[in-house]
Amino acid sequence: MTLPQRDTVVTYPTGALRDRSRALHVGPAGDGRVAVITESTSFHAVDAAWPDQPADTGLMRVGEREVEILDAVVAATDGRDLHLGSDIPVRPGTDGWSFVVAHLVDGDARVTEGDLVEVEADAATRRALSVGHTACHLASLALNRALAPRWSKPVREDSLGSPDFDGIANAASRIEPNGSVDTYRLNKSLRRAGFDAQSVAATDLGSLAASVDATLAAWCGTDAPVRIDRDGEALTDRRTWVCELPGGDARIPCGGTHVTSLGELGRVRVSFELDEDAGTRVLTMLTRAEPER
Repeated sequence: MTLPQRDTVVTYPTGALRDRSRALHVGPAGDGRVAVITESTSFHAVDAAWPDQPADTGLMRVGEREVEILDAVVAATDGRDLHLGSDIPVRPGTDGWSFVVAHLVDGDARVTEGDLVEVEADAATRRALSVGHTACHLASLALNRALAPRWSKPVREDSLGSPDFDGIANAASRIEPNGSVDTYRLNKSLRRAGFDAQSVAATDLGSLAASVDATLAAWCGTDAPVRIDRDGEALTDRRTWVCELPGGDARIPCGGTHVTSLGELGRVRVSFELDEDAGTRVLTMLTRAEPER
């Protein structure tokens, strides 16, 4: 078996659903599955370093045969071994390592190295996750704006000039079809940085949601364009989500997929929950978009 010596070229940042290229590696991936690595792919894969967006669903075609893609994960190889997902031992950009998309298929799939393979992501799944991811970014910026008065010290700002609560306090983010779930830890380090965590009380969550919703409605009403800027076509090249809002471009580093304008989101609303984890208060923001059919 041969292993790739360069990063996978990814076409999903441009919105591509289909891609045709050669299979560079076909090998065991555990649990009876096989990992197929192609020169390029339109299939979004889960990145273990920040697994917020699930993998695409879809098919792999080899000649007249169709093979279901069971999952897709980011993998890395030093030319000798292939490490999948959380087993990757190095950071992207490490000399001598290539980062690739591993398409996981059933072990009985008849795919061999050198085959010309067409990968196709399911359009409906892609769209729902793209809506959810764009709504997630927009809601995080609206939350930053709503919480701006609760900072007493200067901290780093987001691209729109608000204190970056999301970037500082976010402990986990999960993209779902047409929405997302974001978790924020209101811990001692956040309070030392100048955030008034005590002001975030359960009785305040409704007014906080109303403030965020008002900003989201104003922004979505502009139908602002959304795009992905990228430094190159390789999997590990830096990519940035950009939304051209009237007051300036919103920019967030992101490796996921997105819609092309805010008008595609329809109505976006948030709700909040406040819990406790081992003595630390945890704020959860649930974001839901209602795109038109």
